[in-house]
Amino acid sequence: MDARQGKAGYLLLLALLCPAAFAADKPAGGKPPPDPTQDELMMSAGFLSSHPDLRYRLNGQKRYGEGEYAEAFSFFQRAAYYGDKPAQGMVAEMLWNGQGVDQDRPLAYAWMDLAAERGYEGFMGHRERYWAALDEAERARALEVGQAIYAKYGDEASEPRLAAVLHRERARQTGSRTGFSGALKIYIPGPGGDYLQIDGSKYYDESYWEPAKYRALQDSIWERSYTGRVDVGPVEQIGTDNRPNSRVPATAPQVDAPEPKSPEPDASVGTRPQP
Repeated sequence: MDARQGKAGYLLLLALLCPAAFAADKPAGGKPPPDPTQDELMMSAGFLSSHPDLRYRLNGQKRYGEGEYAEAFSFFQRAAYYGDKPAQGMVAEMLWNGQGVDQDRPLAYAWMDLAAERGYEGFMGHRERYWAALDEAERARALEVGQAIYAKYGDEASEPRLAAVLHRERARQTGSRTGFSGALKIYIPGPGGDYLQIDGSKYYDESYWEPAKYRALQDSIWERSYTGRVDVGPVEQIGTDNRPNSRVPATAPQVDAPEPKSPEPDASVGTRPQP
């Protein structure tokens, strides 16, 4: 791995750990709900068990930070199964650099193309960096292997999976209630035996549970995140009308594809360690 590659991968990981540090200014107007991964109380209240995209990404980040790259890779793949674009970007970087997995540059390109599927600028910049570094044979293979990646992990396959989990978990937690008010409280154990309280109107915000709004929330967090972009010149519009942000030919989604395996998730992930 040369210095340029290492720096790009480090900045991408840093953006995963603290996306707000890389986000561009939001337009004036309504303020979106915060990124739940930056809210300790949200993470402590069982939120992650209902959001596998975030749960497995955070486990991947923890393992990566500990140098357990093979386990990190498996967690990022599992988060990618539920459409998590930052996790898909980390799968790409680890394949590109051979961290925890055999180096495979064409496959890495396919994954970064996937991470850029929604047009997030940072991932599009990384994708173009990869493309510029591949030779013609590698480019041909990248487009070939990319079809299977999109079939299993693309939005057409992953979004229905995540929507099913969100609907199921919300129904399980709220029973027959169809609306929420500030009167609903959630109590969780806190330091020293005290209990911390979360207002139900925050925990059950529609943006965390309604699939279309949850997708919009992710867009608001990541669409202008820089994720360690490097200078590769202007990012050109590529692809077709059906897939405007990808060079990979369209393929049928496999919604029922098997979920990747990973170690058992760490229950402490998402909470701040106590001294």
